[in-house]
Amino acid sequence: MTPRIVAVTPPYEPDVATQLQSMMPPGAEPIGLFRTFVQNMPMTRAMGGWGAYELGRGLSLTMRQREIVIDRTCARCGCEYEWGVHVAFFAERVRLTTEQVRSITHGGPADECWTERTEALLMRAVDALHETSDIDDTLWGELAGAFTDAQLLDLLLLCGWYHAISFAGRAARVALEPGAPRFADVA
Repeated sequence: MTPRIVAVTPPYEPDVATQLQSMMPPGAEPIGLFRTFVQNMPMTRAMGGWGAYELGRGLSLTMRQREIVIDRTCARCGCEYEWGVHVAFFAERVRLTTEQVRSITHGGPADECWTERTEALLMRAVDALHETSDIDDTLWGELAGAFTDAQLLDLLLLCGWYHAISFAGRAARVALEPGAPRFADVA
């Protein structure tokens, strides 16, 4: 697959290097998606605050809940790139089992690996948002019984944000990261 928007490569212009450094953990090389995004620096700068919130400690969902939402959203959008980055970096950290990663990618919320009701609810919410851009009253009632209003808002916008990230990653044909898992790896 040939990238439609070519990611920048070193040596970076000073403002690009500074931007990329701000987007990655200390000492980590910038990923292809970010090296693609910096082709539009005003957009990339504008995304910084929101992206930091979505991946930061201020988000009202736990890191594990966040990763279930992100991984399921990316899988449903067919964005192997962003799914692979998150699975590689976070799946073990948030203790997602092999069966749960497989279910997120190829299965569904009724799979036996989802023993925590709230985690299956997150999967159902992502699926509903992906399929209908809405959540019906029955599912909303279940979600509202398990999550606070703040968590529900974070869930909705996190799912939407990663739809946007998935759209950009897929449509721009961002090259898959070396060493990141592929959908077929967990089939």
